[in-house]
Amino acid sequence: MAFEVIAQTRKAQGTGASRRLRNAGKVPGIIYGGKKAAQPIELDHNAIYHQLRDEKFHASILSMSLDGANEQVLLRAVNMHPYKPQVQHLDFQRVSADEKIHMKVPLHFINAESSPAVKEQGALVSHVMNDVDVRCLPADLPEFIVVDLAAITVGKSIHARDLELPKGVELALRGTENPSVVTAQIPKAIASEEEEAAAAAGAEAAPAAADVPAAKQKPEAAEAAAPEKGKESGKK
Repeated sequence: MAFEVIAQTRKAQGTGASRRLRNAGKVPGIIYGGKKAAQPIELDHNAIYHQLRDEKFHASILSMSLDGANEQVLLRAVNMHPYKPQVQHLDFQRVSADEKIHMKVPLHFINAESSPAVKEQGALVSHVMNDVDVRCLPADLPEFIVVDLAAITVGKSIHARDLELPKGVELALRGTENPSVVTAQIPKAIASEEEEAAAAAGAEAAPAAADVPAAKQKPEAAEAAAPEKGKESGKK
């Protein structure tokens, strides 16, 4: 089900007008693109604020009712107040059914707990990217892309070109660009503990080897020692 955004044409413009809109519980914005000119709009703050909290809202084709006329749009930019839960400004772009769009789509990671890296080696899985740029027709735009981590091992990475994309969707990458999406590494603290344990085991083994009686040494070592003892007896 498509999200519906209700908007009205914004007649008053400028910093002072925008401030008055916000004080009245409205959000100034703009809609652009397509064959129409850019148009200033205003929206109800509470309604749009709650819609913005839904991840799908940011990567979906939205149905905007502008002065009663419906248009298909994408949310392109959101400006928030530095410290208040207040939306300052919104940018929307018109879309056409027969024209490809460029969009950031969120990544959903699954099966990390059952992967060899985590289950067998206690590795830490790091998400290098949380979304990816794609190109597709509006009708093919996915809400998210799944990243299956079931086979990831320590020291390995999954790259953007390794992702399984829905039909009609392509990555918006240039040339041989292939950024890392997720990696699996042993945490430094655990690795350090393992190294210290190995070093301690080696230190304990060294004195034990030095205390081995001559009778238990290798035959070659015993034979080499025998002539020396004979020489010492002859001198006496």
